[in-house]
Amino acid sequence: MDERLKKIVDESSGIVFFGGAGVSTESGIPDFRSETGLYHAQKVYGYSPESLISHSFYKRRPNLFFRYYKENLIWKDARPNDAHKALAKLEAMGKLKAVVTQNIDGLHQKAGSKKVYELHGSVLRNYCEDCGASYDIDYIMDEKNCRGNEISGDVEGNYIPVCSRCGGTVKPDVVLYEEPLNEDMIYGAVDAISKADTLIVGGTSLVVYPAAGLINYFRGKNLVLINKSKTGYDGRANLAIHDSIGKVMRID
Repeated sequence: MDERLKKIVDESSGIVFFGGAGVSTESGIPDFRSETGLYHAQKVYGYSPESLISHSFYKRRPNLFFRYYKENLIWKDARPNDAHKALAKLEAMGKLKAVVTQNIDGLHQKAGSKKVYELHGSVLRNYCEDCGASYDIDYIMDEKNCRGNEISGDVEGNYIPVCSRCGGTVKPDVVLYEEPLNEDMIYGAVDAISKADTLIVGGTSLVVYPAAGLINYFRGKNLVLINKSKTGYDGRANLAIHDSIGKVMRID
């Protein structure tokens, strides 16, 4: 761990971590907002990622929505990196009180973290919109459990997961564009951040709202920012490190 960060961690007893896409990119999960991601989506699917994973697009073109979702947002082979593992260790030590994440990959829990507020949901959870039945990621990825869409103009193929109980559409438990964040998650995140003595923000440029606004609830002693590029909040931080978050946080 970076010695400057280690000193702050050693002196803290109520740390909260707030992370973004940069935490998961080090596990091989691409940031779909990158130029490559935008170009790829526009060229292959005909729409930007923001359009493809919006609520209105999900309703209007569900087959293409699920095709894009499965091909770009599901990374079953991804593994926790040094940042995920360090946070789990800090929680086990009693130092870290909560992780607040904008990511939907479940890697914090896979690393061993217990108290995780997933602001945008998780690809690991799925539910039937009609009867509420729950399904795991393997179910929705299996083509045998999916159907196509007869609506004119939608993409060909069977991508839409169908409930085995009632035949309803199985929707991922993720927050799409145009959908509000989960109130319980927001409340829990705000409560944790407002009580923290140290807030470590990593892998996010803090430009996506409302999630980025959570930093304003911090009233503690140490604000630490770890991101490969500068952020608009660097001037407010006690410590700003522009480097790989896995490298900075690694605990040997």
